[in-house]
Amino acid sequence: MKQSIIHIALVVRDYDEAIAFYTQKLHFTLIEDTYQPEQDKRWVVVAPPNSNGTTLLLARASKPEQEPFIGNQAGGRVFLFLNSDDFWRDYNEMVEKDIKFIRPPKQQDYGMVAVFEDLYGNLWDLLQLNPDHPLANP
Repeated sequence: MKQSIIHIALVVRDYDEAIAFYTQKLHFTLIEDTYQPEQDKRWVVVAPPNSNGTTLLLARASKPEQEPFIGNQAGGRVFLFLNSDDFWRDYNEMVEKDIKFIRPPKQQDYGMVAVFEDLYGNLWDLLQLNPDHPLANP
């Protein structure tokens, strides 16, 4: 048996502002942006540059009960983990683009890490795993 997680839904306030953040500030690729008239919503998928794994489905909050989860999908914990092949390149560029880091870079047993916020306040780890880490070269 082979299975994989292909999308993680991320609740957003607005499709276009979320697309702009992920594509312009994080260099994600816009994979798909398709209007679904029967539900009056868009199917918007983005992915980190040159990745071939899990993607983000940017899902606009469509009901009042979904709105409190914008920026708080993990209850204040780090929600997503962005692995880089060059931590310092990406960290410095993100700082230049005014991405807010709430925990500074730190060397850990598994690699280099810093915590940043996306445009809504969800927490992300920016990582560069050590070469001997099991997920460093999947």
